[in-house]
Amino acid sequence: MRALARIYPGAVSNETPHRGTTDAAPGDRLVRIGVIVFAVGAIATLATVAPLFLGADPLPSVAYFVCMLMGVGFALAAAGVLRSIAAQRREAARVNRAAQS
Repeated sequence: MRALARIYPGAVSNETPHRGTTDAAPGDRLVRIGVIVFAVGAIATLATVAPLFLGADPLPSVAYFVCMLMGVGFALAAAGVLRSIAAQRREAARVNRAAQS
């Protein structure tokens, strides 16, 4: 264990940096909106499939178009996650550059 401490360049902290829970990371809002839109699409999908199993008349075409919100919600949430990843990488690079200076 002692040998690793001598090889590693620079000081090492034993604490994990934490931004806190009050700060919203970039992309958080997109993820939340994406989840809501996905849920609306999922409920619409259940509503449009139910008449097929119950033997009732199918819903109008508009209901089937609302089902497409599942894909839109998934894309929004994925974009939010990618935005959050990019922000974390930029922050890590900034901290790394500051530590090397």
